[in-house]
This record gives sequence, structure tokens and C-alpha cells, in this order.
Amino acid sequence: MPLFDTHNTWAFVFGLMGNVISFAVFLSPVPTFYRVWKKKTTEGFQSLPYVVALFSATLWLYYATQKKDVFLLVTINAFGCFIETIYISMYLAYAPKTAKMLTVKLLLLMNFGGFCLILLICQFLFKGPTRAKIIGGICVGFSVCVFAAPLSIIRTVIKTRSVEYMPFSLSLTLTISAVIWLLYGLALKDFYVAFPNVIGFVLGALQMILYVVYKYCKTPPHLGEKEVEAAKLPEVSLDMLKLGTISSPEPAPIAVVRQANKCTCGNDRRAEVEDEQNVKNGKQSSSGAAT
Repeated sequence: MPLFDTHNTWAFVFGLMGNVISFAVFLSPVPTFYRVWKKKTTEGFQSLPYVVALFSATLWLYYATQKKDVFLLVTINAFGCFIETIYISMYLAYAPKTAKMLTVKLLLLMNFGGFCLILLICQFLFKGPTRAKIIGGICVGFSVCVFAAPLSIIRTVIKTRSVEYMPFSLSLTLTISAVIWLLYGLALKDFYVAFPNVIGFVLGALQMILYVVYKYCKTPPHLGEKEVEAAKLPEVSLDMLKLGTISSPEPAPIAVVRQANKCTCGNDRRAEVEDEQNVKNGKQSSSGAAT
């Protein structure tokens, strides 16, 4: 059997294009790990995406061995296993002890224990096309997990209103890659290859839309401070209500005026009483003087 099946021309073309683009996608973390190697620290990066990507590539490689005329699917996933292993090895070399232990546990649980379990079950319990379908279904599940990983980045972009954490070039590359592999799956009439790339295309398109919205339709830079103040608005409103009940600017003058009026009326009344008494006293003194 030839290495490259050229009987299905479209499958060969899309598979070759998919290999080229996916090579670029697999190599995209190289600058990050070069910085890790240079600084001798992982800088808080997580290993989970690389562990999941390694597991996904391993599963797709196993699936490709159950199919015919999918050599281009073998090449890209073999390269994926190779490069992801290098990334994880570098991570283990420079990660803190806690992150390192977590990565080892994930590798043992997922990439060793999980894959060995799937391999034993599929090899001994299923045969022929049924085995390929079972493995294909598992591959679809994990591919969806890999494609759903950018959801955390999308949430960060919406929350921070910044595209700093979502490079447009990477989002565009992932979207094109999903489209190419979708066409490859359709050309092979392989549902398990085509379906997860539909989700990849949708999520990739969503990332690019968000990039355009938050890059070229930017909100004012102080919007973050306004949001913080808005979040605290109920507390501030309560304080203003309390202040209003204690020292409102309007009732105070009224209270003062009323008190002044009351005091003035009392003083005037007392003054009138004293005047009357003085008049009486004056009359009495005058009558006494007359007598």
C-alpha cells in the first residue's frame, strides 16, 4: 500500500494542507517554552493543556492505525506526540514542586493509565469496524475538550475587555486548521474526523469576533475603574442614605428656624410681662410717693 493515497485527490490536498497548518499550531508554544528555558521558571503556566493535547494526539494516532488511507492523519499526530512530550518534559524540568507533582499525576492518570485502559478494552473486546467506531467516539470527546480549552481565554477577554491574552494570529490559524481538517473529514466521509472540527471552527470564529470587538471597538481605558465603582454602588448608596438621615442639609435650617422662632416668642412674651410688671410697679411707686 503506498504511503500517500492519491485516489481521493481532495482528501490528499486537504490532508497535506492540514499537516502544514497543524505543524505551525503545534510549534506555536515554542516562544513560550524558550522563555521558560531562558528564565528557568514556568512563570505560573499550567501543564494541563499540553497533557490533554498529548493524550488527544495519542488517541488519534491509535485511531489512524485502525483506518486505511489516512497516512496524513498519522504523520501529524505522531509529530504532535513528539512535540508535546518535549513541552511537558521542559515543564517538569522548571516547574515548582507542587505543579510538577500535579503534572506527574495527570500523566499517570490520563496518558498512561487512561490510554492503557482504552487500548486493552478496545483490543480485546472489540474488533474491526466496531473498534474503530469506539476509538473514534473517544477521540471526538477528547478533541472537543481540546477545542473547548480556549473558552477560559474567551471568558478572560470578556472580563478584562482586553485581547492581550488572545493573539489574533493564533486564533486565525486554529480556525483555518479546523476548516481544513473538517474538509479532510468530509472528503474521507469520516464523521469522527469532521465533527470535532465543526466545534473548532465555531469557537475559532467566536474568538476572532471578540478580537475585532475589543480591539477596534475599544471602550475607554477607565471603564474597568467604573465597573469596580458600579460594583460597589449599593454599599455607597447605603452610606449616603445613612448620612442623609443624620445630617441632611434641608431639615437643619428648618429646625434652627423653628427653634429661633420659639425662643423669640418666649422672650417677647417674657418682655411683655416684665413691662407690665414695671408699669404696675411704677404706678404703685408713684401712688406711694403721692401718699
